[in-house]
Amino acid sequence: MKSITIKGSERESVGKKATKALRNAGKVPCVVYGGEKPLHFSADELSFRDLVYTPNAHTVVVELDNEQKVDAVMQDIQFHPVTDKILHIDFYQLFSDKEVTMDIPVRLQGNSPGVRNGGRLLFRKRKLAIRALPDKLPDFFDVDISKLKIGQNISVESLLNDDFSILHPDNTVVVQVKTARAAITVDDEEEEGVEGEEGAPAEGAAAEAPAETTAENAE
Repeated sequence: MKSITIKGSERESVGKKATKALRNAGKVPCVVYGGEKPLHFSADELSFRDLVYTPNAHTVVVELDNEQKVDAVMQDIQFHPVTDKILHIDFYQLFSDKEVTMDIPVRLQGNSPGVRNGGRLLFRKRKLAIRALPDKLPDFFDVDISKLKIGQNISVESLLNDDFSILHPDNTVVVQVKTARAAITVDDEEEEGVEGEEGAPAEGAAAEAPAETTAENAE
């Protein structure tokens, strides 16, 4: 998994007054848990741009002024309810021999024949929680939907891997194609002809599909 370096300074004081002063100076107070004792540090808010404002998952190398380096993953983040400024971030220290839990994004690959035939693509799980050793953490789950027909789905069971544990039931649906009013049915021979035509990218198909507004589609 790709890593992002965050350069910061160890915090000498963790009181409310000191924390407020840091935020007023454009810095974010942070804590790294998991080691012998919590490590309190701060860094410029802009330093977290590529970590926070992205759908991708990354590990972090925290570099402090005293030349101390800590490998970690982001565990929790707090935003201001009005301004959306980052108020605080919790990290968890990584050790090569200790498994860590992390949410990994899912990417759809290919064009679904079910969508081209009028079906509705439902992207149920855009991220999957896994547990793995740090060097076994994947950057993405790439899910091939090029053979996904109307009424079919792809579940967690097809994504299982010996390198990590997926923390969802095997029958959890990741993506599926449901019947829509305008959907048509084709036989296998006609299907082959449809698959040969140029289709929209998977992401585009997902964007054009009617948005789910019920709790059923929530992660």
